[in-house]
Amino acid sequence: MRKIQNIGTKISLSSIGRSGKKQSRKTILVAGGAGFLGSHLCKRLLDEGHTVICADNFQTGRSANVLELTTNSSFSVIRHDVIKPLKLAGPLDEIYNLACAASPPKYQQDPIHTMQTCVNGTLNLLNMARDKGARFFQASTSEVYGDPVVHPQSEGYFGNVNPYGPRSCYDEGKRAAEALCHDFAERYDVTVKVARIFNTYGPQMLADDGRVVSNFIVQALRGEPITIYGSGSQTRSFCYVDDLVDGIVKLIRSDGSVTTPVNLGNPVEFTIRQLAELVIEQTGTGSHLKMCTLPVDDPKQRRPDISKAKQTLNWEPSIMLAEGVRRTTAYFASQLQAEPQAISESA
Repeated sequence: MRKIQNIGTKISLSSIGRSGKKQSRKTILVAGGAGFLGSHLCKRLLDEGHTVICADNFQTGRSANVLELTTNSSFSVIRHDVIKPLKLAGPLDEIYNLACAASPPKYQQDPIHTMQTCVNGTLNLLNMARDKGARFFQASTSEVYGDPVVHPQSEGYFGNVNPYGPRSCYDEGKRAAEALCHDFAERYDVTVKVARIFNTYGPQMLADDGRVVSNFIVQALRGEPITIYGSGSQTRSFCYVDDLVDGIVKLIRSDGSVTTPVNLGNPVEFTIRQLAELVIEQTGTGSHLKMCTLPVDDPKQRRPDISKAKQTLNWEPSIMLAEGVRRTTAYFASQLQAEPQAISESA
């Protein structure tokens, strides 16, 4: 794999986006742009004709995720950890903050750094947005609802979060980041858009990142037992990555009436056991289920109320779980076939 280098860019006044309509060309920073979700977002923005700067510390991001994008002269990569201020010359129109490990095994590896990323990283990027006059997108999470006692979860629910536990570095870190976003919008008039993102999956996930969809698919493809924590009756709502990216872009470009957090996710709810059975069916393997102890503070149910996204963004997911799992399975199968050992590598 060739080394990724920063690539110079030329900015034109306009370009043709995916819609075929002429639109203003933007210069955009994507923090966490080499990660699973960030790399898909970078590609979407490049397809629209924008200049995209990817900043990533490559803790969970991978150079392979953005290698193909480096052939585009409008794309550049900076190795940087957002817990430190980032200095960029020239204008920025939009800043997307996706910089944080999102799966429990990854963010629990260094909980202090996770909290620093959520709080210091968001503060640094908000200061940049204020200085540059850029719109700011914050990738928050359904984890701000904790182990919810209200179901489904709407944006008005304040959550049931344990502030002193193994997940608190992420859950409380993201809640603090939302508070910073609110205060910058109120005090400095920064245009801020916050998405509470529910379980997302798709190609370019890490095989070993600990999220349930990738775990199940890789285990099944290897003919290993599928590990279910708890009884398997706990529920999640799974959103395919293309749908989520579409919601993110619509949110950051929404008008001034959208000023509070918006749930982005798929409102169709499945049990973990149902997901495992679907993966076994689609992979055609003989994997059996292995039941393990449920981790501390693992939510029993999770489903977004997306009424606000429907009304304000005209957005809702279109890719059903069976189709999304088929696409994701094809991705991991190709990875295994091309380089059997690489699928377990995290970078």
